[in-house]
Amino acid sequence: MAGTWNRAIVRSVALAAIAVAVYLGVRHRVGHSGTQIAGSPTRSLAPDFSLPDLAGNQVRLSSYRGKVVLLDFWATWCDPCRDEIPRFVELQNQYNGQGLQIIGVSMDDSPEPVRDFRQKFQITYPVVMGNAKTGDLYGGILGLPILFLLDREGRICSKHIGATDLAALEREIQDQLRLQ
Repeated sequence: MAGTWNRAIVRSVALAAIAVAVYLGVRHRVGHSGTQIAGSPTRSLAPDFSLPDLAGNQVRLSSYRGKVVLLDFWATWCDPCRDEIPRFVELQNQYNGQGLQIIGVSMDDSPEPVRDFRQKFQITYPVVMGNAKTGDLYGGILGLPILFLLDREGRICSKHIGATDLAALEREIQDQLRLQ
């Protein structure tokens, strides 16, 4: 019995070590603050969508061409999302006049908690209700937050998975705003 118990413990520890190695390997490839695609000549056009905002009006991503867009996939129950959103409000207010447009894509199940959250955090940028189809367009949204920075032509410049280094993100935004 003790031998069986010890083998189970060893197996559990081995599986945990494998899971950590896979996580760190993915994190290393992606980078803590995201995968930079900006230098690549094959930057892809961000998939277009039309989603309802919190008032029920349709928001089409392609209508923001000509602006630098920060597309933020988030949810009200996501702690890192809750931490980042006040800074995104500041970035929107600071860089709006230079052509930045943040769009929040809530992955919550219903708009009610999102409306309360938007009011509480005084979100000044559009918030739309995403869904599984929208997530699939962007390669699957398996964890939150996930950010995509789009250039003025609607191409994906960078992708950030998880809590983002906001200073690095701001530098990326500034770089894209300088490009005309």
